[in-house]
Amino acid sequence: MISRPNHRLGNLLLLSPIVQEVNDTFPDARIDLFVKGSISPIIFKNYKNIDQIIQLPKKPFSNLLKYIRSWSLLRWKKYDLVINTSHSSSSGKISTQLANGDYKFFNEWNDELHSEYPDYPHAAKNPIYNLRKFLTHLGFEKNTGKVPFLNIKLSPEEIETGKRKLEGITKNDQKTICLFTNATGDKCYSNTWWASFYESLKMTFPDYNIVELLPVENISRLDFKIPSFYSTDIREMGAFIANTSVFIAADNGVMHLASAVGTPTIGLFMVTDENAYKPYNDKSFSINTNNVKESEIPDLIKTVLQ
Repeated sequence: MISRPNHRLGNLLLLSPIVQEVNDTFPDARIDLFVKGSISPIIFKNYKNIDQIIQLPKKPFSNLLKYIRSWSLLRWKKYDLVINTSHSSSSGKISTQLANGDYKFFNEWNDELHSEYPDYPHAAKNPIYNLRKFLTHLGFEKNTGKVPFLNIKLSPEEIETGKRKLEGITKNDQKTICLFTNATGDKCYSNTWWASFYESLKMTFPDYNIVELLPVENISRLDFKIPSFYSTDIREMGAFIANTSVFIAADNGVMHLASAVGTPTIGLFMVTDENAYKPYNDKSFSINTNNVKESEIPDLIKTVLQ
């Protein structure tokens, strides 16, 4: 069982690398997930090794019986290994302690591993480095392989559908830059910032389409002035992004979705810890806009598009 009782899209997508890691380490094992909210079955739809997804309701006090039942399910099944994926999650540690398992991995912070791996603080990589260390204590050979990327495992049919939707918007076969201008709270950049950034992109990449993926709230920091795509289907959004050349967004769940479909992703950070949440698939990177001027970002994008 792998535990991450959190409902946010980004945090659940960040779970996908350790699911892959467990599957690579134990190819014949079945995996249960202990999560919150209803989107995990959508994210892990094409993960054949997942058996049961135990879902805590997003609003416990509105669904008290379901909430209690979900916790009680942890005792019904016998697990060989129980994994907590977040060292800072008290509910993750409680669920790991409560679960009926032979071996329990609580994912405590390890200063030795932090010194050994510069990317150890990353939220997706940290539990994998810790799990590998834990397994060596159980007699397994040390795994020095590359940490898996985020992966939502889109099907070829989903990707082809996304291609058709993108072509329906752009009406040409030019490459596309995709923007996502929304974010929560103080992670969100202003309309003025996005308007200026868009003008810089347009001047720097005249041969590229520039489109905006809209959030579920159907709002735009660019005031709907450029071609846009709207969907509330996570996999449909991912398939659309998968057909673009680069995806640019502030730190948010959709940024991780872009990373999880393999599109080069540029994450914009100004308040959250980029070392913990930066996108890290091929050609992806983060930009701390406290240190990098908006006018300098197009030149960094060129390194992805070359």
